[in-house]
Amino acid sequence: MNTKKQILFPVHRKILEMVGENIKLARKRRKLTTIQVAERAGISRNTLYLVEKGNTGVSVGALFNVLRALGLQDDFLKLAADDVFGKKLQDIQLLAKKSRV
Repeated sequence: MNTKKQILFPVHRKILEMVGENIKLARKRRKLTTIQVAERAGISRNTLYLVEKGNTGVSVGALFNVLRALGLQDDFLKLAADDVFGKKLQDIQLLAKKSRV
């Protein structure tokens, strides 16, 4: 399998870094070591380190398993849940259809 490295603009990379920092803080608040969380998530300690750094090469599955290990799996459901832009586009389309009738 040929995988490409994901390229992000600095502002978007910063978002991933913030997510990683939030995960690291959640682990520390629970007083869990990197070894404990990595074992519970079924990943290596190095992969956990990459998650906590916001590395773009980490799989979504690894990220989810870390959240699960911290009891934060429901936070995963918040991703793209409030699609404000998409809802506005949908409303515009509905208004356009209504004005044609």
